[in-house]
Amino acid sequence: MKPSRAWQRWRAWVLRQERATTLALFRVLVSAIVLGSLLSAAAADVIDVTWVDAAHGGMLSLGSGNWLVSLLGGPRPPVVWGLFCVGVTGASLSLIGLGGRWPLLATLQAYLGLSSLNPTATGGFDNLLTIALWLLFLSGCNATLSVDARRSEGSWFSERQVAAWPRCLLILQLIVMYTATGLQKVSLSWTPMGGYTALYYVLHDPTWLRSEQLARSVPLSLLRVGTALTWHWEQLTCLLLAVFYFRATRARPGRLRAAFNRWDLRLPWAAVGISLHLGILVLIDVGPFSFISLAYYVNLFTPEEIEAQLFAGPSAAWRAWRNRRTAGSRSSPIATS
Repeated sequence: MKPSRAWQRWRAWVLRQERATTLALFRVLVSAIVLGSLLSAAAADVIDVTWVDAAHGGMLSLGSGNWLVSLLGGPRPPVVWGLFCVGVTGASLSLIGLGGRWPLLATLQAYLGLSSLNPTATGGFDNLLTIALWLLFLSGCNATLSVDARRSEGSWFSERQVAAWPRCLLILQLIVMYTATGLQKVSLSWTPMGGYTALYYVLHDPTWLRSEQLARSVPLSLLRVGTALTWHWEQLTCLLLAVFYFRATRARPGRLRAAFNRWDLRLPWAAVGISLHLGILVLIDVGPFSFISLAYYVNLFTPEEIEAQLFAGPSAAWRAWRNRRTAGSRSSPIATS
């Protein structure tokens, strides 16, 4: 029986490969964010207060935790600090790309265990971090920009091909996050009928403000523009699906496809997102949410695009390595692809 066209396309998508540069850069960013999040909690001396049960000196009665914490004996100081050390060690190894995919899995399980203990100390950024760690574990992100690549190939950079589908799923996660967030903003203050005043009310709630004086100094007109831009931008993020589809099928005919491909619409979309998150970082303290959200943006771009911007221009070492690689491997299907 001949496979259906849908199955053939699905199989081709799953088997599609690319260089690991984008995923490797994302691995570095995610590992640094996890490391910073854990170390900042330790520096603030809130590890015991936040994640240890009240029966053992913590602030709240936390129950038994997730399966791992429960298996280890519950949220007691040795368990909590053990998971903390595993998370810090795993994130450090993942940051430099040492140990293959296993440090990513260890970091994921440790972070899940800690974040499951106290729902009052978690946020949407925890979901973004754990999803990122899981997909990075399933990917070949250590193939380049890693100590592993240095040890196996004698260079920090490698052109080894890895599966492309983890990067595609990370893009889908980004689209789902923003689209769902936009659709959930249903209060009148986010809409024209409410005068686009949502950010005005946000900056008059002292709960999350970094500086009340700075937040109150932002003009109302600017807050209205920011509210409208945020709301409509988030809801229109679903159009990125069409952007990527039309970019992948640009050889086909069609006026709509040609219109989408006339400009690289990823760039203005990313510019708006970066601006919004920078505003959040300056005015509001919501933990590492903006950092992990912006880290996802690197997945919007192919390894070739990342290399062209980060390595091919400023790095003479990268160009020299590529030249040596090409000269010595002209018959290699990887070098000539």
